[in-house]
Amino acid sequence: MRAFRRGDLERDTLAGRVVEQFPIFDVMVAGGGNAALCAALSARERGATVVVLESAPREFRGGNSRHTRNFRCMTGAYPEAEYFEDLLRVTDRQTDEDLARLAIRSSPACKEWMTGRGVRFQPSLGGTLHLGRTNTFFLGGGKALMNTYYAAAEREGIRVIYDAEVIGLKMTDGGFETAAVLLDGQTVDVRAKALVAASGGFESNLDWLKEAWGDAADNFLIRGTPYNKGKVLKLLLECGAEAAGDPTQCHAVAIDARAPKFDGGIVTRLDCLPLGIVVNKHGHRFYDEGEDLWPKRYAIWGRLVAQQPDQIAYSIIDAKALGKFMPSAFPPFKGNTVAELAHRLGLPVDALQSTVDRFNRSVTPGTFDHSRLDDCRTAGLTPEKTHWAQALDTPPFLGYPLRPGITFTYLGVKANRKAEVIMKDGRPARNIFAAGEIMAGNILGKGYLAGIGMTIGTVFGRIAGTEAARAAR
Repeated sequence: MRAFRRGDLERDTLAGRVVEQFPIFDVMVAGGGNAALCAALSARERGATVVVLESAPREFRGGNSRHTRNFRCMTGAYPEAEYFEDLLRVTDRQTDEDLARLAIRSSPACKEWMTGRGVRFQPSLGGTLHLGRTNTFFLGGGKALMNTYYAAAEREGIRVIYDAEVIGLKMTDGGFETAAVLLDGQTVDVRAKALVAASGGFESNLDWLKEAWGDAADNFLIRGTPYNKGKVLKLLLECGAEAAGDPTQCHAVAIDARAPKFDGGIVTRLDCLPLGIVVNKHGHRFYDEGEDLWPKRYAIWGRLVAQQPDQIAYSIIDAKALGKFMPSAFPPFKGNTVAELAHRLGLPVDALQSTVDRFNRSVTPGTFDHSRLDDCRTAGLTPEKTHWAQALDTPPFLGYPLRPGITFTYLGVKANRKAEVIMKDGRPARNIFAAGEIMAGNILGKGYLAGIGMTIGTVFGRIAGTEAARAAR
């Protein structure tokens, strides 16, 4: 594999060499993350010549996948019925059951396939994650996963071109013909017999986010890559692809407000929310912090914070919570009293003190156990806290400022079991396939289930690559 990137002396002749060596590729993959590489490797396994167009530089390749840790997998201990019921609950039944069950049923085979390409696994993490029975963790995390896939691609002779932004698609009779690709300020036409769109959502396109969310989007932080701007998604929609999903729905978690605007990754997430209370800028609670196990509810908190004044909130815990959640990337604000913590967070002292006092008075006796849905709850409080309710009475008191952290958006293209892109006339495109975030909205109408994004990307990446190779033949 010849991996081209900025600074190559041969870049000026890149277009000529690509077209000369491969007058037409069998399969073009737009994207460079997990779904894209699964598609590229699967297509190559079936004898196709493959080119991967990654819009990021080599050093930032991998999309959001480099920030991941695990994927959700059906097992004997976690059967299909439970997996699907979990998905129904978090999405409020807004899912395509056929595609969802396909992803679930295909997940066990993915682990064996991944292992065959060099991916290694490790035991799950503990604390509030509760993922030991449901999720498989990558040794070294998502960055190691993507490095392994790119090494496999090199061994298989897959051509990877970095800094390659797809800016145009030429389609004829419902089929893909050519992609216009921006390389070092010049537009190059790259041809292929089939296209796999695996280039993510539009979460890094701040103007598009504002179209969906209004001015609130100015206060959003983007946990993932700054390169997912939705260019291929928009091109497909303009070319007549049927849309799937809601542009206002997304994988949005509560992250530390001190995180960078882009690329903060998974370490900026805060997992202490179920162990205390969450208040807005006025010092008032606004949702049940103990509604369900954290992997089934953590992804609703970004939207909840986004709906608060100025899109800011604060997680308040006391010393009893320490050691029960993943360490944070930023140190908490501390106070020996609730009033002192309020001062340091810039919250109204009387309001926060009143909120904590009311909460403490409402806590009923129970046996605390953060590893399960325990019987520690409140009574007579609005909103109630239904699990893990303990009085905040043990100094030091700690607080974290929260912002909405957008991982990926759910608006995408409609797809079927073969990962074929469905056009507005209801027919599948002749040779266009989709995998990963760009079609995840078919399965994720709202909400999120920890690790299922990687499951969707892996399952449909493999399907898309296989079907694209077949279409090319």
